[in-house]
Amino acid sequence: MNALSEVKPNELMCISPEAFKDGMANLAGAVNIVTTVGKSGKVGFTATAVCSVSDNPATMLVCLNRNASVYQTFKDCNTLAINTLGVGQDNLSNLFGGKASMGDRFANGEWETLTTGSPILSNAAVSFDCIVIAKHSVATHDVMYCEVVAISQNASAGSLIYHQRSYQQISAKAD
Repeated sequence: MNALSEVKPNELMCISPEAFKDGMANLAGAVNIVTTVGKSGKVGFTATAVCSVSDNPATMLVCLNRNASVYQTFKDCNTLAINTLGVGQDNLSNLFGGKASMGDRFANGEWETLTTGSPILSNAAVSFDCIVIAKHSVATHDVMYCEVVAISQNASAGSLIYHQRSYQQISAKAD
């Protein structure tokens, strides 16, 4: 048993939400548009809280605030797509991260489907088509664990990342 396991969680000093947000601003993250189809049609939101969990089976996770306007649709869904944005797609990130209607969001970009029927952005750097295999509530968010069933890649797209509260563009390597 180590010293940390002997400390009860409520005895640990927690940092403020503001301090945490300031620290997270220094953690660069890929910018993603997460999409699904619900009873009212296509929905999507911008997320940087996306990461790999395992490669066998191929599994990722997505975190979604339970106060988000799209929360109920994603709570009820069993499929989703993670569309990782490339260079010059910050306008789509802003659109899906703002107050625009779903119709306006999906009117921008070219969308298709792969296996599950969730919307895939045709020119994303990479899109992961997924089946949601588990959901877990933590603090203010739900963590959705997603098994990847299909992938679409665009190696020339580069990468759009979010760092220090602004977008950064990383060009693809020249061949």
